[in-house]
Amino acid sequence: MKTQITELFGIEHPIIQGGMHYVGFAGLAAAVSNAGGLGIITALTQPSSDALAREIGRCREMTDKPFGVNLTFLPSRNPPDYPGYVRAIIDGGVRIVETAGNNPQQWLPALHEAGIRVIHKCTSVRHALKAESIGCDAVSVDGFECGGHPGEDDVPNFILLPRAADELRVPFVASGGMADGRSLVAALAMGAAGINMGTRFVATAEAPVHRKVKQAIIAATELDTRLVMRPLRNTERVLNNAGVERLLKKERRLGADITFSDIAEEVGGVYPRVMRDGDLDAGGWSCGMVAGLIHDIPRVGDLIDRIMRQAEEIVATRLQGMLSRA
Repeated sequence: MKTQITELFGIEHPIIQGGMHYVGFAGLAAAVSNAGGLGIITALTQPSSDALAREIGRCREMTDKPFGVNLTFLPSRNPPDYPGYVRAIIDGGVRIVETAGNNPQQWLPALHEAGIRVIHKCTSVRHALKAESIGCDAVSVDGFECGGHPGEDDVPNFILLPRAADELRVPFVASGGMADGRSLVAALAMGAAGINMGTRFVATAEAPVHRKVKQAIIAATELDTRLVMRPLRNTERVLNNAGVERLLKKERRLGADITFSDIAEEVGGVYPRVMRDGDLDAGGWSCGMVAGLIHDIPRVGDLIDRIMRQAEEIVATRLQGMLSRA
């Protein structure tokens, strides 16, 4: 299947594995890329730019296909070594970067000079237009359904994607609620040139997370996520658990007076405890509503093959059949 995204990134299938904290390591990224999609290493999971350079090297040993690096720009009193991470990406010969968080404008000249294509994650049309205006090559449009940070506008993809198609000139992918061939066909119909999957890739054999995490996603329904940190305007969609219930209780009790320090126990340093150690109740960890569509733990290659077969069957048989009968 050829789309603007497959042509832009030189991949076979219009499927991207989004950056995910303590999930986006070289093994998963290489598995996705080897299956024809675009695998992504998560830079800030690595403790230093040198560690990122080594992880990029590991990925290159496992695949000769294109892969990317996610670099999330976060507001912080003690920011990560962003210049070092950017240098590791450039020196590692990476050709695709997924940016997220704050405006990446100051880093675009160096990335573009190195021949790197940049896709920026956005949760609104206005942010997507800003990304386009500063020179991003593509955009990931994240609907309200998505795991992680859905923004503050609460617009689901059935509205957000057609709106993006009406406004954007650069290609974009749909993120949030993407799990199978139906998701892909729907996203393409609404103007996207591909899909970005996060939660679905966590529940795969190659995902380097504790088996309890994968089983929790399979056991969950579309009703089992919660929105936390709304009073701080840093909303995150997470899978419900005992730690999340503690967090929400604090939000209800403290109301508008809540500060990050009040909930630091439930959101700070949670990911290694959950993803590595399987301590599911440690606090809030990202999970999309798409968990309700996830029922197995396939190998990445089998998952991507299944998505593409289903998408092609929907287009060639079901949709074409409707036109033929008409």
